[in-house]
Amino acid sequence: MSGPDTERQWVLLSYRLPREPSTPRITVWRKLKRLGVAQISDGLIALPADARTREQLEWIAEEVTDFGGTATVWIAHPASAGDEQQLVDAMTQARAAEYQQVHSQAEAARHQDEGERRRALTRLRAELRRIQRRDYFPPTDRDTAERAVHALHPANTTEESTP
Repeated sequence: MSGPDTERQWVLLSYRLPREPSTPRITVWRKLKRLGVAQISDGLIALPADARTREQLEWIAEEVTDFGGTATVWIAHPASAGDEQQLVDAMTQARAAEYQQVHSQAEAARHQDEGERRRALTRLRAELRRIQRRDYFPPTDRDTAERAVHALHPANTTEESTP
């Protein structure tokens, strides 16, 4: 079943919701965004297949039908390695941008007083956890962001001036 020719499986959600009211569409999209989906086309999204992602998309599909829409969950393989690489690249780039934002915020917090650094540390640690839950193909930016956040910890900072 596994070997060099084994392709990665993807779980796909094909869905359609009525345009009005817009609240259900917004609710579904926000949930999909929190999962870190790759959007293949309008109403068709993908995640690497595992038990968790499949269950998450099945729940969202049920919610779509509860909202009066239609939804189908599929397990699939891209037809070519290039198609799969496009999905992986899109997901990696999206997470990289999020990690870059955390890194920038951590760097800015380094120049603030200790209280602000501590608040930033707590907030940015939580943000890293949220990003990591949807990070299926970790970019190098992940390590950079983690180091920058870790550097905010009081044990890792040195005061530039003494009172």
